[in-house]
Amino acid sequence: MSNYILETRNLTKEFKGFTAVNDVNLRVQRGHIHALIGPNGAGKTTCFNLLTKFLVPTSGQILFNGKDITAAKPASIARMGIIRSFQISAVFPHLTVLQNVRIGLQRQLGTSFHFWKSERSLDQLNDRAMALLAEVDLTSFADTITADLPYGRKRALEIATTLAMEPELMLLDEPTQGMGHEDVHRVTALIKKVSSGRTILMVEHNMKVVSGICDKISVLQRGAMLAEGSYAEVSANPQVMEAYMGSDAAELAGAH
Repeated sequence: MSNYILETRNLTKEFKGFTAVNDVNLRVQRGHIHALIGPNGAGKTTCFNLLTKFLVPTSGQILFNGKDITAAKPASIARMGIIRSFQISAVFPHLTVLQNVRIGLQRQLGTSFHFWKSERSLDQLNDRAMALLAEVDLTSFADTITADLPYGRKRALEIATTLAMEPELMLLDEPTQGMGHEDVHRVTALIKKVSSGRTILMVEHNMKVVSGICDKISVLQRGAMLAEGSYAEVSANPQVMEAYMGSDAAELAGAH
């Protein structure tokens, strides 16, 4: 099996004369935490949308475990083990934390959308759900209504529901966006912890997070690949510094 779990070849997306993703060749190594960074409007989210099939590429290929998935539908991508956690917290606010994780686990029972089924048929999932909550330090919040959770804990729950889908590749879309320092620290440690035995591709603005946990970084600018490498390599690249002109560049340099 290839060392690369995910590859794109000349991936391109055009919108009526505007090229949002331009000839991108991305290679994500198995077992790595790989970050996709770049200034606003660089094409990061469009790239994510192409990988999860929310958008259809104009040209190019996407390969997962060596298999061409360019024409695959979103549901079949998820079944293959590519699971995306959304930028906006994607959990059911009026259910408890435990119930949210159980819904993620239902897929294994083959009852994914049978919400009318007896709750008792879901009880068999409780042990696995509690194990996942323990993995993301939410055991004490199991019976809390999700709407009442602090913001950072909601993101931890979202990671737990993503883990419930048994991802081989997790796509995290700005996992620390809008968080205070303490939450950022907690969620960063959590991503590092759950990355064991998995591969993570993340879009992230916070350079301290990227420098702290990522094995490899790809920098996009105006839809094209600008640079790639370790944090030290990327942050010392003059073109990257120029792309992050001003405060962002200072942040890029100061995150060591």
